[in-house]
Amino acid sequence: MKLADGTPAPLALSMGDPAGIGPEITVKAWHALREQGPAFVAVGDFQSLASASAAGASILRRVAGPDEAAGVFREALPVLDAPLQAPVVAGKPSPAYAGAVIRWIETAVGLSLSGRVSGVVTAPIAKAPLYEAGFQFPGHTEFLAELTAAAPYVGARGPVMMLTAGGLRTALATVHEPLSRVAPSLRSETIVAVGLVVAEALRRDFGVEAPRLAMAGLNPHAGESGALGREEIEIIAPAARTLRDLGVECGDPKPADTLFHAEARARYDAVICMYHDQALIPVKMLDFWGGVNVTLGLPIVRTSPDHGAGFDIAGRGLARPESMIAAIRMAGEIARRRAAQ
Repeated sequence: MKLADGTPAPLALSMGDPAGIGPEITVKAWHALREQGPAFVAVGDFQSLASASAAGASILRRVAGPDEAAGVFREALPVLDAPLQAPVVAGKPSPAYAGAVIRWIETAVGLSLSGRVSGVVTAPIAKAPLYEAGFQFPGHTEFLAELTAAAPYVGARGPVMMLTAGGLRTALATVHEPLSRVAPSLRSETIVAVGLVVAEALRRDFGVEAPRLAMAGLNPHAGESGALGREEIEIIAPAARTLRDLGVECGDPKPADTLFHAEARARYDAVICMYHDQALIPVKMLDFWGGVNVTLGLPIVRTSPDHGAGFDIAGRGLARPESMIAAIRMAGEIARRRAAQ
């Protein structure tokens, strides 16, 4: 997506929970990317961003729209100011901020759907205060799916959550399910749908011409031929076979404890994991500070840092921005690939 003057449209970055580290890592990411880009416009509370900067408001610039952002990005962090109506105490989440947090996300998504920005990067939110305020979604991923549901999209529709770092990509068959509900919620058709979205996204968004998928088992030893569980036999292996029948290179379920060492990773481009921690632990072990959360199968580009709101260090200047920087760069790369197609 390009602006009227031919320059690439900036990304929109929703500020996340204002009491967390979102404002700080947004400012630090701008310092790191101001010369080379990709350019982005922060959607959030101007004062929270100013408070997170050692230089205060002097490095910020209120803009009326994304078209102004690219022109000022080298000199200042452009901000679409949607002010909070309640004072912020760093490290103290509150449902009083929930309306603004939701509005910032909605604004960023709306700008992307309209083509005024090339993608969305979301700073971390805290779910508990949002739930207190009546938020109905398990997290960002599900909310973004709802916001984009009516938009046209050609291809396998998500959302699918994928985490990536250190050359590893892990996609989730279930996302925010409690562990006690993972096995009952697994369905072959769901795993097949995830595999189709992942394979298509690897080609379109990551430039992998012939994607190779691996499949993690649910049970120890991938069920040990049924002795330790039958999900591999009855649900996961049939899904892998269906994917192969549909033209996707996909292996049968393997024990998760053998899938993530360097030699194993060389044999696939992404692995489908059955539950949240099975996917996130290996990514964070490889690169705790540089992981990126990517939502696949949406009509917009969306990435996020692979960490939470960091209330324990908020307001102390200690937050590391590497994951946010990586998320911004990845969103820019995916947006460029999509624009070239």
